[in-house]
Amino acid sequence: GDFQLLDQDGRRRRKSDFRGRWVLLYFGFTHCPDVCPEELEKLSRAVRLLEREPGLPPVQPLFITVDPERDDAAALGRYVRDFHPRLLGLTGSAEEVRAAGAAYRVYASAGPKDEDGDYVVDHTVLIYLLGPDGLFLDYYGRSKTDAQIAQSVRRHMETYEPLLD
Repeated sequence: GDFQLLDQDGRRRRKSDFRGRWVLLYFGFTHCPDVCPEELEKLSRAVRLLEREPGLPPVQPLFITVDPERDDAAALGRYVRDFHPRLLGLTGSAEEVRAAGAAYRVYASAGPKDEDGDYVVDHTVLIYLLGPDGLFLDYYGRSKTDAQIAQSVRRHMETYEPLLD
């Protein structure tokens, strides 16, 4: 699936910007109380494990919000710096974010607001692996460890054959 979103520095980013690079992608939101931080930390650890192996191409970690109402570029900038230094946070209009999620069949539904106007967003909890041609290759659920994700990514890198020119 394609996307056109803004990164935490306000730069417009398209999926095609990452062609030629391996990508680990996670959909979540900055007000997520526990699952998103845990999954982003695991994703970051997997990227660090792969970075320690000489000869492997770099993996670009990406975080796409499912809560564009609260997650503007500034909020994402503050949030992503707690994880991997190369983690990019992406946001956009409600329509752009919904389209990006739909491209990966991501479920996201905002819950009711409490008396402070706060709410949680129920969403798909998966880390997606995209190959250098931008195509989806694999996904990892909550039960996968950082080491298992890194091992799987390494295996995909070793067996990778481009499908697109």
